[in-house]
Amino acid sequence: MSLRTAERQAERQPLNRQLRSRKKSKLPLLLLLPAVATVTLAMGYPLVRQCIMAFQEFSLAQQFGAEPEFIWFGNFVTVLTDSAFWLVLARSLLFCLVCAALTMLIGVGGAVLLTKLFRPISVLVQSVMLLAWALPVLSSLQVFQRIFDARSGVVDWVLGKLGFAGMENFNWFSNPLTFFVMAGLLVVWMSVPLVLFMVYASITQIDESMLEASTIDGANGWKQFREITVPTIAPVLLLVGILQVIWDLRVFTQIYILQKSSGITEQTNVLGTYIYQVGLAGGDYGVASATALIMLAITLLLTWRYVRLVIKQGDL
Repeated sequence: MSLRTAERQAERQPLNRQLRSRKKSKLPLLLLLPAVATVTLAMGYPLVRQCIMAFQEFSLAQQFGAEPEFIWFGNFVTVLTDSAFWLVLARSLLFCLVCAALTMLIGVGGAVLLTKLFRPISVLVQSVMLLAWALPVLSSLQVFQRIFDARSGVVDWVLGKLGFAGMENFNWFSNPLTFFVMAGLLVVWMSVPLVLFMVYASITQIDESMLEASTIDGANGWKQFREITVPTIAPVLLLVGILQVIWDLRVFTQIYILQKSSGITEQTNVLGTYIYQVGLAGGDYGVASATALIMLAITLLLTWRYVRLVIKQGDL
């Protein structure tokens, strides 16, 4: 092989490596393309359609063929000037924040407790929590309603036997306050397992040497949790907390099913059931679409801090 040929091959090697690296860099994008296209089609069309309807007069007449007319911000004015909407919004935010806070406290506390248990007991608890989380929503609702049933519920029976006056046939779902207490218990019960698993997984990744060093320095369990565990798993806590707020803000199935058995609707509406009643039950799809967009804006406002953190981490 001549010296010139060897030099040409040496010059081509970096170029070949660049071409191979470019092909490899495009491969993940090509693999993601079908999933991105499916999600865009499945979620993009309903969102665009909803945005258009929010600016139109779209009621039952349009469902039977009448041409929808653009009234621009008329639906938003209708929503924002309705006192019932503001009451539902306040009720939804309060319910959401209370449920999310309780879920995070119980989930994080349970995750820390799991790290202190013996391995067999820890596995048993995780298995039970997994079954509770995997149970379908409607099945959980049926079990919950059976437990708190006014005529044959075990809770009323136990409270009556313990001597609580008037609790033997107490209807937990006929009063707005007790209704939301029951709904909150149900939502928290179904949400805790996922929070527990995610936080527990992150805690088990903490370097044991850090905890051992802090123990030698005289730190107790609470100080270790506050100064080592929480800062280390803070990104996971932030993500889980924001997801929990989103899920609790748009809760629908639990409230809707409990409303059907309670007989009270107006006093127990949250944003999800309110949009359903205005749209599907009331036939005013334009106002319902505008309300849904307002709900989306509130969700984005609540999650904006996390989105900013993700963008900053991507720039690093």
